[in-house]
Amino acid sequence: MTTSDFRPLDAMEDDRDAALARAAAAGRLDEDFLERFDAHFPRLHSLFTRLYGDRPDGQEQLAQVVAAASASWKSRPLDLKVRDRQRASDPDWFQSERMLGGVCYVDRFGGNLDGIREQIPYFRELGLTYLHLMPLFDSPDGENDGGYAVSSYRRVNPSLGTMAQLADLAAELRLAGISLVLDFIFNHTSNQHEWAQKALAGDPEFEDFYLIFPDRTMPDAFERTTREIFPDDHPGSFVPLDDGRWVWATFYRYQWDLNYANPAVFRAMAGEMLFLANQGVEVLRMDAVAFIWKQLGTSCESLPEAHLLLQAFNAVLAMAAPGMVFKSEAIVHPDEVASYISPEECRLSYNPLQMALTWEALATRDGRLLQQALERRHALPAGTAWVNYVRSHDDIGWTFADEDAAEFGIDGYRHRQFLNRFYTGKHEGTFARGVAFQENPATGDARVTGTTASLAGIEAGDEAGEDRVVLAHAIALSTGGVPLLYLGDEVAQLNDYSYADDPDRRGDSRWVHRGNRARDQYARRGDLATPAGRVFHRLTKLISVRQSTPEFAGNALTSFRTSHHSVVGYQRVSGDAVVLVLANVADAEVQIDPLTLSGFDRAARDLVLGADVDLAEGIVLRPHGFVWVRVTPL
Repeated sequence: MTTSDFRPLDAMEDDRDAALARAAAAGRLDEDFLERFDAHFPRLHSLFTRLYGDRPDGQEQLAQVVAAASASWKSRPLDLKVRDRQRASDPDWFQSERMLGGVCYVDRFGGNLDGIREQIPYFRELGLTYLHLMPLFDSPDGENDGGYAVSSYRRVNPSLGTMAQLADLAAELRLAGISLVLDFIFNHTSNQHEWAQKALAGDPEFEDFYLIFPDRTMPDAFERTTREIFPDDHPGSFVPLDDGRWVWATFYRYQWDLNYANPAVFRAMAGEMLFLANQGVEVLRMDAVAFIWKQLGTSCESLPEAHLLLQAFNAVLAMAAPGMVFKSEAIVHPDEVASYISPEECRLSYNPLQMALTWEALATRDGRLLQQALERRHALPAGTAWVNYVRSHDDIGWTFADEDAAEFGIDGYRHRQFLNRFYTGKHEGTFARGVAFQENPATGDARVTGTTASLAGIEAGDEAGEDRVVLAHAIALSTGGVPLLYLGDEVAQLNDYSYADDPDRRGDSRWVHRGNRARDQYARRGDLATPAGRVFHRLTKLISVRQSTPEFAGNALTSFRTSHHSVVGYQRVSGDAVVLVLANVADAEVQIDPLTLSGFDRAARDLVLGADVDLAEGIVLRPHGFVWVRVTPL
């Protein structure tokens, strides 16, 4: 279907009355809910009309969505309603300089949910205010894409605990000042999900939940314009079923894409989203947002309807869980990444471009692509922010725009091949010890996996490895929004190659950087004679400085250029106060001359060292060094 050719639903007032009647059938409507319903239903109705106006069941599904939202609000725990009011009074809470995120797998870091709860004192020691627990829902044993093949959104994987334990953990985290973040894997489900099994069995209610075709006619038509995402697993976008039919599976063959052209799918997934909100989840990471709508003759990525779906989910949240926010996960062209970020869609978004270009700068010893990205692609709409990270559970894809690279005489394709060789240890003189992921021999495409310590040179014994780890985090900590640590990186955890001995994981090299909690290294975090101790000491110092520096709040920054290609520079501002950040990605010392700094008063303060600085003498940046200097503009 298209959004320009549809039969509109009945008049909005009629649909409003029908929706309220459906909601009231389950009991008295809450006045708070009615107030938000009146504010947000027109927007939801408009979006539903654009998405589903040609569906005869559109009005009924819309009424069911409203009824589910009303019921969800009635059952929402009182402490979460209090949190909703707090968020309403401080809608930019995630912009604070005190924000610090951490991310981990429950089983790898704590064993189970109780083990994560036991780590709350450590999370507070580290300064976390945001904890992203990787997928923890029920999923098949064996191949499950690290939990991203979901069998139920309402059951925790039994090996990790129960949904009641998750809700209790969320409450304890809130008391500790930490917001719980979970993945909402809404592009696809496991083929073992109840919906998928019913679709496979021919249940007419669920056959249209997925994109299943009787033969190759439609798959062949779609695949003329779609791209392979996981070529190691299967070619194209479809996988065969045992009965001869074909089902859409963008990622692994056991992850079946949902059919959002069916409004019943939207209604069902809105219900799952609201259920999680009432367990105490404050941020939902919207997984694979670019892929959620399909249209023949297109790439089926970042289509306009994907944005309409996000806006519609947001309108539902605004009625029933107004304190929750969405975080976008879109690893696509930088322009497409930015398109998902707005108060109406995702208020938070991963910043894959900054992450990738930080590693690019460390490999090339040239910061110009990163500087360019900060100047052109860092700004965001008011009320939104980046989540800045050095690495994640996923791979590193070189997501820079070829047209940006061309301005420096860089061929994008060849540069990506160089970066893949460099970070997988195949380039002469490299310090990195990464592993290739989803390498496609036909196209030469690949991505890179590895822990920060291994990619930065600590595993190889490179004497600058620790400095690179700290420098990369210093950039993520100072560019705004929410800085995010992959837990283990703060103690210089190395690659874990044992995944190759696990038959369920050996085909996914991302497990190399998803090792179990490095207990020995955490035990040594106070020992400055060890890499774990030195990295931990330096990073926690930076976190402490960041959390006491108001200039680091918000997302906005102003570029500050020097004459050195290896130096990345920018200013962070709060009122009349300015912090100047200079980061040197080169292997050699750099002198920033007084003339370059002449726009500031000569008296300045180095925030990390806690020392006064005379800018009339310039600034010396050691190899892989940086400064956070509070300056006074003239």
